[in-house]
Amino acid sequence: MYRLRRAEAKDAKAIRRLIYAERLNPFGLDWRRFWLAIDEDEHIIGCGQVKPHFDGSRELASIAVQRKWRRRGVASAIIRQLLAENPPPLYLTCRTELTDFYNRFGFDEIEFAELPPYFRWMGQWVRILHWFTLGQVKISILGLK
Repeated sequence: MYRLRRAEAKDAKAIRRLIYAERLNPFGLDWRRFWLAIDEDEHIIGCGQVKPHFDGSRELASIAVQRKWRRRGVASAIIRQLLAENPPPLYLTCRTELTDFYNRFGFDEIEFAELPPYFRWMGQWVRILHWFTLGQVKISILGLK
């Protein structure tokens, strides 16, 4: 059993630990934007945020769930909560194999020319990463309009 709640200042360190453990982007981890999934013992089992960028675009980000809690709807519950508070447009970057998961929430691939400036910039880095890893790392940029 778990419940959702807004993050508090005391949660900042645990949020960072979960993000680092899942090897997600560690930049822009402001606890004030996070929603958390908490187990019966008040431990953080999952988290997510919507973070703003310099161009005014917003990103569904830092969606992480402890391995033993996966496939129980935790990430979906966090995403639904974040979407309820943050209307479109929203964007996200994810490993390409996760696109089907995010499609369920209405996110879809966006043409490069339609991306806001931050995500066009990010798209350039994605291309470099893809080339540099010889296609081993595949990242997609999705949007919800």
